[in-house]
Amino acid sequence: MSFFGHAQINNVLLHISPVNFQPSAVNVKMAASIRGIGRILCRVTPLLLQNIRQNKSLPVRLWTRAVFPGVQSSLALCTAASPEIPSDAGEALARYKDRPWDYLESEEYIALYGTSPVWSDYRRNHKGGIPPQKTRKTCIRGDKICGNPCPICRDSNVIINYQNVKLLQQFISPNTGIVYDSTRTGVCQKQQKQLNQAIGTARDHGLLPFQVPHVDFSGEDYSNCHDAVGSTPPPPTITSGDPWYRWYHTIQPDETEVAKVKKTYKAYLK
Repeated sequence: MSFFGHAQINNVLLHISPVNFQPSAVNVKMAASIRGIGRILCRVTPLLLQNIRQNKSLPVRLWTRAVFPGVQSSLALCTAASPEIPSDAGEALARYKDRPWDYLESEEYIALYGTSPVWSDYRRNHKGGIPPQKTRKTCIRGDKICGNPCPICRDSNVIINYQNVKLLQQFISPNTGIVYDSTRTGVCQKQQKQLNQAIGTARDHGLLPFQVPHVDFSGEDYSNCHDAVGSTPPPPTITSGDPWYRWYHTIQPDETEVAKVKKTYKAYLK
C-alpha cells in the first residue's frame, strides 16, 4: 500500500480548482489547512501500519486517539470471552455429581427426555445399511470425546450410581428383570460394564427387586433314609468280615463302561 507524499499532496491541491480560479485569503487558508491535515496523515500512517502488523486485533481507539487526540472512543474490535463457568451451572454440576438421582427429577431432564428412557431416541451413525454388531469400547479417551457418543457419555449429568435407581430401572426389562443388551440401548462397553456392576450392587442393597430362579429339588438329595445320614447301624460281627457300611464293599465296575472311559481319555493315560 502506497501513500501520498508532501509534493504529491501539493500537486493534487493545485489541480483541484478550475482554470479560472482566482486565489483569495479564504482559499489560501483552506489550502493551508488541507495541507496541514495531509502532513498529519503522512506522519501518523506509518506508525499505524506498524502497530497493525504487530497486533492484528488493534482496537479502534488507537486510530481515533492518533488522528483525533481530543476524542475518546470506547469501541473495540473484539471482547475476550470469560472462560469462567457461570455459578449456577457450576453449582448444578456439583449437586448432580453428589446426588445424581436429582437430575432425573429436574426440569432440564424433563425438557430433554420427557418420560422416555435416556436411550430411547439414540441412533448411532455408521457407514452403510448394516449397523455395527457391537458398540464401541469407550466414547471418551482422555479429554477427547468421539462423535455421536452413547446415551450415557453424551450427557455429563447422567451418572451411573447404585443409588440412582430410576436410571438403573431404564436399563432393566420390566417383564423379565434382565438387563438390556448394549446393542439395544447403544451404551458403550465401558459404561455397560459399570451399569452391570451398579445394578448388582443395588440388588445386594435391596434397592432393586430381583427374582430368584426356580430350581427343582430332588427328594432323594434331602432325604434322611440313606444310611449315611440315618441312624448308625449296629457293628457287624468281627468273624463275618463284612465292612461296617455296605457301600464299603469291593465294587466291580462294568467292563463296557471302563472301556469307554479309557477310549475317551486315551491321550491322557500313561
